[in-house]
This record gives sequence, C-alpha cells and structure tokens, in this order.
Amino acid sequence: MDLESRTWTRLLCAEAGSEDIDILPNGLAFFSVGLKCPGLHSFAPDKPGGILMMDLKEENPRALELRISRGFNLASFNPHGISTFIDSDNTVYLFVVNHPEFKNTVEIFKFEEEENSLLHLKTIKHELLPSVNDIIAVGPAHFYATNDHYFSDPFLKYLETYLNLHWTNVIYYSPNEVKVVAEGFDSANGINISPDKKYIYVADMLAHEIHVLEKHPNMNLTQLKVLKLDTLVDNLSIDPSSGDILVGCHPNGQKLFVYDPNNPPSSEVLRIQNILSETPTVTTVYANNGSVLQGSSVASVYDRKLLIGTLYHRALYCQL
Repeated sequence: MDLESRTWTRLLCAEAGSEDIDILPNGLAFFSVGLKCPGLHSFAPDKPGGILMMDLKEENPRALELRISRGFNLASFNPHGISTFIDSDNTVYLFVVNHPEFKNTVEIFKFEEEENSLLHLKTIKHELLPSVNDIIAVGPAHFYATNDHYFSDPFLKYLETYLNLHWTNVIYYSPNEVKVVAEGFDSANGINISPDKKYIYVADMLAHEIHVLEKHPNMNLTQLKVLKLDTLVDNLSIDPSSGDILVGCHPNGQKLFVYDPNNPPSSEVLRIQNILSETPTVTTVYANNGSVLQGSSVASVYDRKLLIGTLYHRALYCQL
C-alpha cells in the first residue's frame, strides 16, 4: 500500500520515546517508555520510565500508563526491551529489561487487566547479563536475552566498540540454568522467536545483520543463516498473521547518537518475508527523514494496525 494513503495518529508517549512494543493476541499493546542511556538524547531526562498500554481493538485507541505495585522502585525505572508470555492458565507475564542507575536487571511482572496494573514478581541479576538490551520470554521465568556489549563499564564498552571485538552474545536464563547460547555478534540487539517456536531471530545492530538461529530441546542455539541489510537493525517483531519479521531501523547511526534538532535521525521500518528461503523479500514499510518520526526502534502489527516506536521521540499508530 502507498505510504501516503495511511493515516497516522500520534500517541501519548511523545515526550519520552517508546523503545520497544509487544502486542498480545487480544490486541493489548505494551510500550516501554522513557529509556535513558549514557550518550543517548532524552526529551524527558528527569522523568522515570514506565509501561504504557493501548487496546488496539478500540476504534480510537489511546495509550494509558499502567500502575506498578508498591515496593517496586519507580523512581529508578529505566525500561528497555520487553516481552510478554501467556502461561497455560492464561496468566500474562511482562518481562522488562531495566537499567536502574544504569545497571542491568530483568524485571518480571504479572499483568492484572482488571486493574490496568502490573504486579512486580521478581528482579533478576546475573553476571552473564552485563549489558542487556532485549528479551524474548519462553516461559513464566524463562527467557533469551541479548547483551549489546560484553562489558558493563562505560569506558570498556566504548573500547569494545572501538576495537570491534565481536564479543556480544545471547543468554538463555531459567531458574535452574543460565548459559551463553550464541556469541560472536558485533552488537546483539533485538531478539524474537518464530511463530512455530523453532527459530530465534537476533538483530546484530552494528553489523547490519539479522541472524536466524535454530532452537534445540536443550535451549541451545545454532546458527542457520545470516541476512545482511544496509541499515542499523534494532528491535524485531513478528506479524502474527503471516510470520513476517518487522524491523525498526536506523539509516544513520551517527545522527542517532549525536543529536542535532536541525538534522534529526531518520526512521525506517522493513518487512522481511520468507527469511528461511534462499532469497527473502525485504520491503520498506515506512521511511521518514526525521521530520515526523526520529529514531525508529520497533514496529509491531496487529489486525492491519501498525505501531512504530522510537528511542526517544514520539510513537506512531497506523491503520494499514
């Protein structure tokens, strides 16, 4: 469809960004907002992050902020990648990569729909999670996560990137076992799972690549193929109706990290069809020079409705 024939509506998270988005099968969409990282621009530097929700089944959906249970440190909440998991009893869990005071944790919440709230269940810290970026839940306390750096120290992170060490990895976490299941990435970023649960997709941002990894019964991963692109790939989401991969991309990384309001970072969303074939089809779903949308980091679709989130700018809602 022609991009110009789509109707875009700005969401409520215009001031804080919407780095990652995950949508439940019933149309409830979750947004992580307010991410702050050293060296990354922020339009709301003094406001803590939060989780927004939007019901895409509504005719004119609006985003609202979910309440989080007492006892959780809201003041230092700095959410990054998110993932939902629905248990066999229909309990919905929300996994959130969190950087309180620029540290690295994974928070597990139970979503309580009647109260529009999140009940905090657990904080996970581990030495194999030094620089967590994104997460895909595969059980009520089980997940794969990407580390976008090998080190947690800011100077060593810079040195690692400068020396192009390719030391970043994917971790599998369960209450009984934590292990490295894939490594050798330049900067492992977005992660997701195929609809049949057989493959894990990993975006290597700085290498401009998407890796297809086969998942084994012991949860280990082996690389199947690599798709090279000509843009920086961020978060990955799956179109539930087709299995296509939607990718939030950054055509110009320098503009992203050296922010200039007169020359802002552009946005790009790609759709990848048939990634397992020898010749996957890559098409542009959305592109903008930054005049409307700056720094697209994720795109998620539900019933011909498309949401595009950004690192620190507004989010867009589109009726396809």
